[in-house]
Amino acid sequence: MRKVPLAVIAFIIFIAFAGRQVAELNAQAKPAPKPLQLKVGDAAPEFTLLAFDGKDIKKVSLQDYRGKKNVALAFYVFAFTGG
Repeated sequence: MRKVPLAVIAFIIFIAFAGRQVAELNAQAKPAPKPLQLKVGDAAPEFTLLAFDGKDIKKVSLQDYRGKKNVALAFYVFAFTGG
């Protein structure tokens, strides 16, 4: 009969314990907020993004431009991710 190394037994116990911890965390998780239902012509909701200006990363907020400039947003799924 082969002996099972102690490291294998410890790994199996760790996986079982970690799985239980994840299940408990998922049970405690808050439900996701309801997604926004925007229609054409609705005002854009307030948000803040991080932007790289070539030197630094800065916070940019929509309120910085509201009433001063027009803003166009473009979202590219998986842009520049290599996937």
